Amino acid sequence: MCCPFFSPDGLTLAYLAMQRPGYEADRQRIVLREWKTGKERVLAEEWDFSAGSIIWAPDGQTIYATAGHVGQVSLFAIDVASGEAKTVVEQGYVGAVQTAGNRLVFLTDHLKSPAEIFSINPDGSNLKQITHVNDKHLARVRMGDDEQFSFKGWNDEEVYAYVVKPVDFDAKKKYPVAFLIHGGPQGSFGNHFHYRWNPQTYTGAGYAVVMVDFHGSTGYGQKFCDSIRGDWGGKPLEDLQKGLAAALAKYDWMDGDRVAALGASYGGYMINWIAGKWPDRFRCLVCHDGNLCERLAFYDTEELWFPEWDHMGTPWDKPEHYEKHNPINYVGNWKTPMLVIHGGLDFRVVETQGMSTFTALQRRGIPSKFLYFPDENHWVLNPANSVLWHETVLDWLNEWTKK
Repeated sequence: MCCPFFSPDGLTLAYLAMQRPGYEADRQRIVLREWKTGKERVLAEEWDFSAGSIIWAPDGQTIYATAGHVGQVSLFAIDVASGEAKTVVEQGYVGAVQTAGNRLVFLTDHLKSPAEIFSINPDGSNLKQITHVNDKHLARVRMGDDEQFSFKGWNDEEVYAYVVKPVDFDAKKKYPVAFLIHGGPQGSFGNHFHYRWNPQTYTGAGYAVVMVDFHGSTGYGQKFCDSIRGDWGGKPLEDLQKGLAAALAKYDWMDGDRVAALGASYGGYMINWIAGKWPDRFRCLVCHDGNLCERLAFYDTEELWFPEWDHMGTPWDKPEHYEKHNPINYVGNWKTPMLVIHGGLDFRVVETQGMSTFTALQRRGIPSKFLYFPDENHWVLNPANSVLWHETVLDWLNEWTKK
């Protein structure tokens, strides 16, 4: 249960809840509880979205909810009586929604701008930008234009991806590609101004960016999200392979011979998996806080319920599920240069996983470097460390893709 919010008349409590214990990426349903009787009902059960936040309309007849939606985090209006949902704001990454008189006020960011405050009518009309906090900062930088496309992924199912063009784009040129792989795996790289994995970092350095929301990603319905339980290295890898091929076929200004793949957390796991299962594709790899051994990682992490769900049991009861897609079993196939990054305070993917990855690379004679932050956890949060992170990553990409 989370985000409890009373109706304006105080008679009904709305909150978000999942149905399956132990599954962090289960759908967040909106539950309405009559406060006097305790009677509950799920609002809009057929609405196949996982709500991120909710707020009541002043008249108590509507609940506004944000939810991931095909690469966006959109704002929806849900009728309390019927459960009918309508889109109020579709594009961008919407958050911090509040009511203000007869309007809605909220934050929105997107791939070319940090968050600003906007307002809109409840029916989705008359969108207005209220703040311009970032205008002066954005005027000093150049950014690449973005475009979303779809392709046939695993089982010929539709999968979505984003492409971000290099700054000062020239269609007559050929550009190296930064292939970004999101974490989770139940996550998304979409129309969002990210402060750690921002594609504009790479477009500003002369790279085209490709980001695939493979099976398991959020915002495409719960079945799509659930589909990779027990299949971490299956459907997602196939989607990544087909998505990169689709992008290179669609955009002839991308140089398919100069592609680097980067990922963190599950994305880091996928980098290690790619190193053994797709070893001839990339010029170089970047693995940030990624598992090398799924079996041992179970005993290291502070998040036991997560692998127990995704790998369908414990490593002593279901060892085959941990070994099925375990990167450590394919180290013998590794050959791609790799930069390994890890935080010493990461208790989700402990530091020895990164150290083990680097040891394997060194012993196999593969060009590799190890960047270690003793004061960072699963994320790099210190500004000075972030600068070093970006400088090191871009130097590594340039070394191998711009020769």
